[in-house]
Amino acid sequence: MGNTETFEAIKTAFGVLAKGKNLARLFGGMGVTIWIAAVSVFISIFLGFFFGIAMNSKNKFVRALCALYLEFMRIMPQMVLLFLAYFGLTHAFDISISGEAASILVFALWGTAEMGDLVRGALQSIPRHQYESGRAIGLTERQIFLYVILPQTIKRLVPVSMNLITRMIKTTSLVVFVGVIEVVKIGQQIIEASRLTIPTASIAVYSVIFFMYFIVCWSLSLLADKIEKQS
Repeated sequence: MGNTETFEAIKTAFGVLAKGKNLARLFGGMGVTIWIAAVSVFISIFLGFFFGIAMNSKNKFVRALCALYLEFMRIMPQMVLLFLAYFGLTHAFDISISGEAASILVFALWGTAEMGDLVRGALQSIPRHQYESGRAIGLTERQIFLYVILPQTIKRLVPVSMNLITRMIKTTSLVVFVGVIEVVKIGQQIIEASRLTIPTASIAVYSVIFFMYFIVCWSLSLLADKIEKQS
C-alpha cells in the first residue's frame, strides 16, 4: 500500500469516527470500562486492606490460607476466571448474572489478592523500632497501629496502588468475552459496520482507543505523583 492509499485509509477511518455518534459511542464504552474498574478498585482497596492484615497474622493457618488464595488468583488467567464466573455460576447455581456483575466479581477478587499483598509488604516494611517507640511512650497496640503504623503504610501504598489500578483498567478489555459492550467491543462494531476492511483504517480506530486508555492511565500516574509529593 502506497503512502497516498495509507493516508486515504486513515482519513476514511477518522471520518467514520466523526460520523454520527460513533465517537460518542467510544466515549460511552470507555465510561463502561472505567465504571467496572472503579467499582472493582473500590472493593479491592477495602477488602485488600483487611486481607493484607490477615496475611501478617501470627496464626500460621490463616497465613497459609491467604497465601493459597493469593497464588490461586495469580496463577489463574483473568479470562478463565471471567468464564467461570459468567458461565460457571449460571450453570452450577441456576442463577442469572450479567457480564458486568461477573466482571466486577472477578476483578474485585483478583484486586483484593493483589492489594492485600501490597498491604502486607507495606506493613512489613515499617521498621520494628516504630512499634517499640510507640510502646515506650505508653500507646496501646491499637493506638500504635492507628496513629503510627497506618499513616506510614498508606503513604507507601499510594504509588504501588496506582500501578495496580492502571493494570485493572487495562485488563478490563477482557470483559468483551462475556458480552460486555465496552470500548474495544464498540471499536470492533464500528469497524464491522463501516466495512473498514483495510488494515490501516482499522488500526486508526484502535489508535483512538489506545489514546483513550493512555489518557486515563497517564492521568492516574500524574495523580499518584502529586499525592506522593504532598504526603
